[in-house]
Amino acid sequence: MSAEPRINDRIRVPEVRLVGPSGEQVGIVPLAKALELAQEYDLDLVEVAANARPPVCKLMDYGKFKYESAMKAREARKNQAHTVIKEMKLRPKIDPHDYDTKKGHVVRFLKQGDKVKITIMFRGREQSRPELGYRLLQRLAEDVQELGFVESNPKQDGRNMIMVLGPHKKKTEAMAEAREAQAARKASAKANPGRSQNAAEEEEEAPAEAPADA
Repeated sequence: MSAEPRINDRIRVPEVRLVGPSGEQVGIVPLAKALELAQEYDLDLVEVAANARPPVCKLMDYGKFKYESAMKAREARKNQAHTVIKEMKLRPKIDPHDYDTKKGHVVRFLKQGDKVKITIMFRGREQSRPELGYRLLQRLAEDVQELGFVESNPKQDGRNMIMVLGPHKKKTEAMAEAREAQAARKASAKANPGRSQNAAEEEEEAPAEAPADA
């Protein structure tokens, strides 16, 4: 069955309970009278409750109604929060600079409201030293504890050790804050027209995601 409501001549009942264009109750009227009123108002007669007895119909601009409904659905999809799991891979003997770089990406992911799967990759003789990976995961969890928590404790998975961090901040909150920050940057740029265009554009661009492999 079509999800589209019946309108105008497609309505096949002897009488309808009519609702006016402003939501006022007109009452039960013959279908011919309802169609006549729709023509007078230059509107459509739309069946909004087909299972009622008699069916409820409303006078409205159906094209405008469909457009507004589509825009609302589009906005709802735009604001819908999807759970995303990012992944960051580390080696058990990672050097301090690489560790700080990787930690920076984890911090960014958590601030965005995303979960982060941390994978420690063991190679060769490193597989006999799982405690190295465990200590590294513990260290990382402690370093980012203000932004996230350990959702899945470290566990061995073949040659890898895996831990999942969850964000304290919900995805919807992170998205709202990002929109507010972007609006603030635009307002600041308007208030300071002397700023270089390049600087404003750089602030609005999201930082590129670096490769996950160590």
